[in-house]
Amino acid sequence: MYPAPSSRFLPALRESHVPYTRVQLMRADGVVVDLVHTDGSVTVDRGSAVRRTCSVTVPDTSLIPMTPTEQLAIYGGRLLIRRGVIYGDGTIESVPLGLFRIDSVEGDPALGPVTINGSGLEAAIADDKFLAPYSTRGATAAVTAITGLIQDSMPGAVIVNRASDAALGTMTWDTQGDRWAAVQECATAIGAEVYCDADGQFIIAELPDMLTAAVAWDVDAGETGVLISANRSFSRDGMYNVVVASGENSEDNAPAVSATASDTDPTSPTYVSGPFGRVPKFYSSATLINSGLAQGAANKLLRDALKPTATVSLTSLPNPCLEPGDVLRVTYENGQRELQQVQSFTISLGFDSITIATIGGKQDT
Repeated sequence: MYPAPSSRFLPALRESHVPYTRVQLMRADGVVVDLVHTDGSVTVDRGSAVRRTCSVTVPDTSLIPMTPTEQLAIYGGRLLIRRGVIYGDGTIESVPLGLFRIDSVEGDPALGPVTINGSGLEAAIADDKFLAPYSTRGATAAVTAITGLIQDSMPGAVIVNRASDAALGTMTWDTQGDRWAAVQECATAIGAEVYCDADGQFIIAELPDMLTAAVAWDVDAGETGVLISANRSFSRDGMYNVVVASGENSEDNAPAVSATASDTDPTSPTYVSGPFGRVPKFYSSATLINSGLAQGAANKLLRDALKPTATVSLTSLPNPCLEPGDVLRVTYENGQRELQQVQSFTISLGFDSITIATIGGKQDT
């Protein structure tokens, strides 16, 4: 169910390259079927609880489940979507765009077409609400707690940690509580987030720092570039520039702690002492049992305050290797150049197009 991780690659754009897409239906009964598709898309959004979603259009009307057996095979199944290129010599190089749980199948049973919608595996964890109070008592480290929360629902899940682990305060969630929200609360305590990647693995990681992370892709205007159009926008809706994170845990006899993170960059449009004004956000969790955890949570939530400030539309061969958090170097028609960080993107399965929403925007000198 969980394919081996694939290396990330960025193929150079050449006229001899042909786009390649493969959609596989991994049925619950173990049968794997290659699907001929006519259209579709994959959307990847860091701001959504379920990071990856897909929609695939196929002409095969037999995929519409008409009997209970067919329904079990489809609704317990997965979609694996890959994207890449076919080189001039016929060699295929591709990477996964996602492993998806099938959410719905619909279409005219006689004429078609059939539309299959899917969600990343976070959706399976979110749907599994707590049947009884759940406690992290005994799971002293954040990664241990996150692993327990996920694997209690999905025993075969692979968890990859790329963040700095730390001991958390004991947390207890009530019956009917949101398991995926509990996972994210544990991750926030160590300044990280949890998401399911294109290989179907659950990743614990911090958002990369735009100023220190390596540039993943150069997006240039002009005849030899891939930038077709760009639209810049700004909205202060939902933005804040001060975060106060606090915690108190009587079960662990941990005293109250608090930490503050602020946008102290004078060149930032949300500079806390600038004309944007002071807009605070308050966060409290019993997982925060020392000042280090409180500060990490405050820093993480302040980074989350960044909203998409530019939408970059690309055509030609999409880059299927992108991940939210990747840093792009964008060069516009007027020669201006800046660094942007990927927030979300949508790749079409029917046409060679990609739309990327980015956050930040720092001048690249």
